[in-house]
Amino acid sequence: MATVYRGGKGRRGPRARARLWRTAGVVAALAVVVGAAVWLWPAGPRPVFQLPVACGEKWQLGTYPGHGANDVDMFPMSGQSWGRPVLASYGGTVIEAGINGELGGRTQKNPQGPRGSGGGYWVKIDHGGRWTTVYMHLLEPPMVKEGQRVEQGDQLGKVGSTGASGAAHLHYEQRRGLQKVETYFDGVASGIVDDDREYTVMRTSGNCAGAKR
Repeated sequence: MATVYRGGKGRRGPRARARLWRTAGVVAALAVVVGAAVWLWPAGPRPVFQLPVACGEKWQLGTYPGHGANDVDMFPMSGQSWGRPVLASYGGTVIEAGINGELGGRTQKNPQGPRGSGGGYWVKIDHGGRWTTVYMHLLEPPMVKEGQRVEQGDQLGKVGSTGASGAAHLHYEQRRGLQKVETYFDGVASGIVDDDREYTVMRTSGNCAGAKR
């Protein structure tokens, strides 16, 4: 006589457990498909990004071999870099604000201190339409927090040399989905694209929204 398993109260039989696992598998597969669809969905129009520094200031934008395609390092053309305000280049929501990698020990008083790794103190902003911007090597913990809404021109932090940085500067990126793209400021391409050689361009900040508030 065959033995019939009858699950007691609060217990599941083999068939019920199998159905549960199949359902969980289907849900997980759907989540993967939906997630992939979101990332593959075409990005929205490029926001009108501005230089992430004070209105009217002239900065040098540059790159060097091995820096990374479309990555931009920024240095002011007058005055020192240490402590200069870093501003949101467009409005959005902060999705990262903290430490990327190891901070190291480079400070204004000890600029040749031990180098860290990664981006140091950093901020990442979601601007909608799958557009994001990244701000790295900040001097101190960011002045904003994850989930906070910022407007163009709001201060995010100060220029420093934390992380894998050789000197006080701002490392900046614009990303469309998962891809870093050429930076545009006030609707004009920066010209910083390949990192096959060292070169620089000069740009003047039109990030004046914050100055008007």
